[in-house]
Amino acid sequence: MTEPRVPRLSVDILSDVMCPWCIIGWLKFRNVMDHFSGRLHFRVQWHPFELNPDMPPEGEDAAAHVMRKYGISAEQSRANTGRLASVAGELGFAFNRGPDFRMRNSFDAHRLLTWAGALEESEQDGATGVQTALKLALFTAHFTDNRDVSDMQVLADVAASVGLDRTRAAAILASDEFGEMVRTEEAYWADQNITGVPAFILGGRMLIPGAQDPEVFIRVIETKIVAAAA
Repeated sequence: MTEPRVPRLSVDILSDVMCPWCIIGWLKFRNVMDHFSGRLHFRVQWHPFELNPDMPPEGEDAAAHVMRKYGISAEQSRANTGRLASVAGELGFAFNRGPDFRMRNSFDAHRLLTWAGALEESEQDGATGVQTALKLALFTAHFTDNRDVSDMQVLADVAASVGLDRTRAAAILASDEFGEMVRTEEAYWADQNITGVPAFILGGRMLIPGAQDPEVFIRVIETKIVAAAA
């Protein structure tokens, strides 16, 4: 007898490298995939969303940016930063936001991520591939290592660190390649009324916004996907 085929669930994640809740949301979602091990195959793909599409090349001091954008005080900003660091730390990710930490323009990072996604096979065996590896490396470069992920040399180095061709990455960054694809995707998701990240789309139809706890995803998948397929 052949073993029953394990269902496959697509997971489309809208995210920005500048978004601390995006890495937190992903770390929580890994626990969801572990929960369904042997019952579901997952296929994860990342999609571009720019929190600050007009961010200048020099970036902006992160604390000043948050205070200006959300109308909060310096004390509130520090409290929020501490909360984020605590939550991330519990999930095994280090936020090392020193006094010189800056928000950066993420458009070129999205171009590289789009390229990495295009290299993957749609029917690959694993839930994740080189695109996810690049995404996580960019999160680490920005939030843990305080590197400028809008800088072309840094981006090429990060791409090479996950096994991508550094020369090809540098050539993409020096051109306009994948820029139109990023803009087209961003426009598409805006038309779908996605206004914040992270945003998880399960099976191409179920939107779960925010860095939800694993239990939220598990409940939705159990009731809307697993039970429906039984």
